[in-house]
Amino acid sequence: MGVPNDDVVLIQKGKKPGEPCVITVNCPDKAGLGCDLCRIILEFGLCITRGDVSTDGKWCYILLWVEPHPVSLTVRWASLKNRLLSVCPSCSVSFYFNQPSCSSPSPVYLLKFCCLDRKGLLHDVTQVLCELELTIQRVKVMTTPDGRVMDLFFITDGMELLHTKRRQDDTCERLNAILGESCVSCELQLAGPEYEMQQGVSSISSEAAEELFNCEFSDKETRSQALSADLTKLKKACVTIDNSLSPAHTLIQMHCVDQKGLLYDIMRTMKDCNIQIAYGRYTSSTKGYRDVDLFVQQMDGKKMVDPEKQSALCSRLKVEMLHPLRVSIANRGPDTELLVANPVELSGKGRPRVFYDVTLALKMLGICIFSAEIGRYYTSDRQWEVYRFLLEESHEYPLANNQTRTQIVDRVRRTLMGW
Repeated sequence: MGVPNDDVVLIQKGKKPGEPCVITVNCPDKAGLGCDLCRIILEFGLCITRGDVSTDGKWCYILLWVEPHPVSLTVRWASLKNRLLSVCPSCSVSFYFNQPSCSSPSPVYLLKFCCLDRKGLLHDVTQVLCELELTIQRVKVMTTPDGRVMDLFFITDGMELLHTKRRQDDTCERLNAILGESCVSCELQLAGPEYEMQQGVSSISSEAAEELFNCEFSDKETRSQALSADLTKLKKACVTIDNSLSPAHTLIQMHCVDQKGLLYDIMRTMKDCNIQIAYGRYTSSTKGYRDVDLFVQQMDGKKMVDPEKQSALCSRLKVEMLHPLRVSIANRGPDTELLVANPVELSGKGRPRVFYDVTLALKMLGICIFSAEIGRYYTSDRQWEVYRFLLEESHEYPLANNQTRTQIVDRVRRTLMGW
């Protein structure tokens, strides 16, 4: 009969304040399960501090130690458990029939509201949506000459309840509470053809695209992606492959700087490269660095012995660990534009909470956003999710100043990486 529902995912909270919670997953294995679990954990604002995974190809056992980031974050643990259960393969007959269909994607809804503009508005709205477990798929934000903002959020519901009137009313009530008297209108409805029109991004200059999607950072100060002095350690990432320690598996060892979402980035890469993990250990951070050991096989059940495949995988992992998120500032006509990009999984899913983190960083700096949009961009080898923000000029932050631009990029990157 398999494992009962209650034992598939167990969450044990820390006995004392500040102690990590332990998430145990015990279920049949499937390709990319680790990636799916890590994405959901990241979506709930949790950081994975340690991890162990073991599988025989049929059954999987995963232990993850997690902490809220920031510590003050309120986590809906019961909802997290349900979301983790939703990506686990069925373990019993009753569990199977309680599972949503994986073949039908979540419906997209259009949240449209108009209100008076103010500093930090976009982040405050985004925070409410995250707390409600509403995932932002696309955004179109426009500021009118009379100081009003028209926002279009294309969202999906992690709880799969947005079709109900109660869930819709709760969403609008929460937004009205945060917007207050400045709210002019708030509407929520099933998205129509306008969603498809927002799939792409408006033209990016060749210079901005080259810098944003380049695989290597530059030390030149004129490049807005150049790392500040204390972040040059990002360049230090080591990936080695060893076939001598196991007769059936290849050992991949990684050493790199600690950052938010690191295990998700590694698991995402393994999933996209069709690499099966038999055993893995994600150790605690030591002096700001992480060590990761993975015993893996190819999809055919064999070790990875081809030197070209080994080199390609090592290079891909280094890129994902060095800079999984790209941050740059460019001129867009007379305006200054902040661009943030992250690779999209082959399944089509983007990275969680990027819009939340970027708007938080800009709110902390006191910088207003004139307009914002999210879209997909294609390079020769992969698909990217691109976030574009036109920033408003201010006396505190003259956007033409190179020092100001570096400060903005640095703060955004730090927030995205959890530093």
